[in-house]
Amino acid sequence: MIALHAQIIEKAGKKEYAVLPYGEFLKVQEELEDYYDLRCLRQGKEAEKGAPTIGMDELKKKLGSRTRRSSRRQ
Repeated sequence: MIALHAQIIEKAGKKEYAVLPYGEFLKVQEELEDYYDLRCLRQGKEAEKGAPTIGMDELKKKLGSRTRRSSRRQ
């Protein structure tokens, strides 16, 4: 968790604004971007939950055969 040193500005006795040091603002912004990325990743994983998959060995075989075929054409 980020320690924030906000200055609170009141208007008519109610808290209206919070002012952060710029470095802290940048840290908060980065954390929010990371959180957004994590949410997108989780949504993508959930959407693809039932999709068919193959193992790395099978993928290497498929990619290897494509590479060999394409190099023969040249």
